[in-house]
Amino acid sequence: MKTGTPSSSIEDYVKVIYSFTEWQDKPITSTQLAQRLGVANSSVSEMVRKLKDQGLVDHKPYSAITLTGDGVRLAVSMVRRHRLIETFLVQELGFRWDEVHDEAELLEHAVSDTFIERMAVKLGNPLRDPHGDPIPAADGSVRMPAAHRMSDLDDGHTGRITRISDDNPELLRYLSAEEIGLDAEVEVLGRRPFGGSLVVRIGSGGTRREFDLAAEVASALWVHSEAAHAGCSVPGR
Repeated sequence: MKTGTPSSSIEDYVKVIYSFTEWQDKPITSTQLAQRLGVANSSVSEMVRKLKDQGLVDHKPYSAITLTGDGVRLAVSMVRRHRLIETFLVQELGFRWDEVHDEAELLEHAVSDTFIERMAVKLGNPLRDPHGDPIPAADGSVRMPAAHRMSDLDDGHTGRITRISDDNPELLRYLSAEEIGLDAEVEVLGRRPFGGSLVVRIGSGGTRREFDLAAEVASALWVHSEAAHAGCSVPGR
């Protein structure tokens, strides 16, 4: 890998590649990368060649894109920055969880490493961001919770919401309005016939309510089962 400070574009690319595979094993394709970044496929092809030249990705024509060890380390450092900033914006500045992504995208490239580490101390070194995504430690280790997408759970499964995808701000606003958030208790009751919605019970005690969740909503929620083992710590991943 070449020395020097990587550009913000390079940082964005490796972060998106990492984030795409963080909660699944399937690697990202050039088309998916273009969609997530909102750029043309030709722009992705050019940047991927540059990333490969700098030793940050492995890629062959017409195949998926994967990060090298150096690519993972750069991506994890950017993910740490992004999620700490999101947490700071929510906890200290009163931003809503649907507002922080774009702000963090701007700030993560502008602040120093010293600023980030002092922010982490100020926040008490949090382990997750406002959406439940793990915040990598300063040494690059990442503690992934043992969780499964709600849409994949069997009837009768119980647990707590441990992660909520922040891909769609409108969905986050809907969940806020319905008072569905992290650590809420969940029980899967069943599915409506003919590919219908997922019926779940959310809450505890007298606050338990039933919801018919559309596929997009159920796919955005990740549930930790009390019976599952604890998440493992993976250096640099």
